[in-house]
Amino acid sequence: MPAYRRLYIPGGTYFFTVNLADRSRRLLTDHVESLRQSWREVEEAHAFTTLAAVVLPDRLHVIWTLPPDDADFSTRLRLLKSGFTRRLRASGVTAPREKVWQNRFWEHAIRDDRDLDAHINYVHFNPVKHGHVAEVSDWPYSTWKRYHAPDA
Repeated sequence: MPAYRRLYIPGGTYFFTVNLADRSRRLLTDHVESLRQSWREVEEAHAFTTLAAVVLPDRLHVIWTLPPDDADFSTRLRLLKSGFTRRLRASGVTAPREKVWQNRFWEHAIRDDRDLDAHINYVHFNPVKHGHVAEVSDWPYSTWKRYHAPDA
């Protein structure tokens, strides 16, 4: 069986899904500030642009664009996961050896504007799809409002 290969494109735009190990837990939304702090740390150390994101109780969907000379999304995701885990452990939410995240993540290299639009819509509609809210605009852990804010 061949090894799984990831497509690393310098300056690429990618869609990612990252899941908790125990999908019945609500760690991401219950501790969203810890996730935000970890996100900021990674973004400061390893630049990327967030085009869309949604945090669900047990998973995270994001679309990131990397800098033109950089294709290393794996390090960014590893640091995001480890930073969040470290914060949970420091606050006593998880045991020192408790597995927080699934080992792998799903990625998809965005091919064109149509593909990007489809994935942005997927990201933002996910809380409705999973029954967390009736309207996309009701979910507080999403970039949807960034795209649909009323004109000032």
